[in-house]
Amino acid sequence: MTAKVTSQATFEQDVLQADGPVLVDFWAEWCGPCRMVAPVLDQIQAENPDKITIVKLNVDENPELAMKYQITSIPAMKVFQGGEVKTTIIGAKPKPALEKDLAAFIG
Repeated sequence: MTAKVTSQATFEQDVLQADGPVLVDFWAEWCGPCRMVAPVLDQIQAENPDKITIVKLNVDENPELAMKYQITSIPAMKVFQGGEVKTTIIGAKPKPALEKDLAAFIG
């Protein structure tokens, strides 16, 4: 299972209007750490399907959103709830560290 891809065209529906918390993985194809964290996010999504939704946003293809949410380094993950950013996670981390960062949403 891989995370759903979102874009400028679908961001409002996929993220801002979503019922529960949505983690947006801001990434790019050329980013090695982004590729390292992707399977970890897929695992977290698979283990918590009713608690959090994880979507990927390619910053190269969606520069407006990257700028709007002040993405200056990737991987960057932001958890949105009720259309607002609730938490930000910067950098690739091992699964236990990501789960700790997301405990408020998946705990």
